[in-house]
Amino acid sequence: MSTINNNPALDGMYWDGGNKVPEKNDGALTQSDFFALLTQQLAYQDPTKPVENDQMIAQMTNFTMADGIGSLNESFKGFAESMTSNQALQASSLVGRSVLTQSDEIVFTGETLSRGHINLDKPADNMRVRIEKANGELVTNFDVSNPAVGKNEFVWDGTDANGEPMPPGVYKIKVEASFSGENQSIPVNVFTPVSSVSLAGNGKGITLNLVGLGAVKLTDVLEVSYG
Repeated sequence: MSTINNNPALDGMYWDGGNKVPEKNDGALTQSDFFALLTQQLAYQDPTKPVENDQMIAQMTNFTMADGIGSLNESFKGFAESMTSNQALQASSLVGRSVLTQSDEIVFTGETLSRGHINLDKPADNMRVRIEKANGELVTNFDVSNPAVGKNEFVWDGTDANGEPMPPGVYKIKVEASFSGENQSIPVNVFTPVSSVSLAGNGKGITLNLVGLGAVKLTDVLEVSYG
């Protein structure tokens, strides 16, 4: 028995089986696709030369491993992005603080003392710090008392050799130590205020923008100071 609809008001109120929402497909093969291909392979195989069990198992194992590696890569990608965001958030707390990095320049802000460390792997007879202008002109020099193995701290108050205050800016710094009568140049670590933090692209990580000295990698920071 068939039912005839003569009421035009009911038109369009029935489901059209032919109009279905297309499923999202990005072209990637899924596990269902794999088993469909495997079924077709079994259906069309040569009866005189059937696929060996170990071959089938190897195919299934390879697909499972490939699918698992893809999922693992996605998980690690999300984890890496989360870690980078957390590091950027933590690094932002360094703004306004001073960080210790190796540099041949030192910043005098005019408000705070300029400080740094000199690390020695053996005791020195004496050690002298030299502060210069950008053109190499001497500003002042001073000795670091009792230079010993390990960290030797120094402070520059921003004055020249005559005790006159220097203008805020970036100055060159050099350190020379004497070991058994032989003079050697020694690397210097200086504290510099952090002005901002940048999240670099292309996997380059996080960089700190230092007042007067520009950008340095977060991984190059040796120490953090409140002052």
